[in-house]
Amino acid sequence: MTAAPVLPPSIPALPERGGTQLRAPRAVVLVDTREQTPFDFSRFSGWFARVEKKALKVGDYTIAGLEDVCAVERKDLADLIHSFTVDRPAFVNRLRFMSSFPHRLLVISAPLSQVKSPYAHSNINPNRILQSLIAGLAGMNIPFLCTETHELGEEVVASYLYQIHLYDWLETNDYGRFLVDNDL
Repeated sequence: MTAAPVLPPSIPALPERGGTQLRAPRAVVLVDTREQTPFDFSRFSGWFARVEKKALKVGDYTIAGLEDVCAVERKDLADLIHSFTVDRPAFVNRLRFMSSFPHRLLVISAPLSQVKSPYAHSNINPNRILQSLIAGLAGMNIPFLCTETHELGEEVVASYLYQIHLYDWLETNDYGRFLVDNDL
């Protein structure tokens, strides 16, 4: 089966109570100023009020006002390998700090099969990188997702940030932590 991703939805999730749609304000996405190949989120302009660049304490992406509870770190494969080898102590410290955030996610812009396959320009054992990811998941509770393309990673991160903001808004406004009555 060949993958052919469909276009993203106009809005990823719409909250409602008693059959009436709730109107949540749109969030501001923050992109770390040090991010090398950032997601631009322009395809998701209807999801967010705007995108701003700012130096973040940890991670590459978050939502304005939620900087202390939400962190998304993005890595392409070469950066992931470098982070778990040459830059390992600093990266593990960032992951450890990130683990204190209630909402955290590591997004890898490469399929898991590439993470697990020999690297063309390196003699690093792919098992070392995969086991480091699993150790971060098991030991620090840092969930990770592998996406096949930069664009799919961008959509996953946009949707994640949108929903983190939405759930926070619902709770803050006494609607509870669910999107639709008797549902997620």
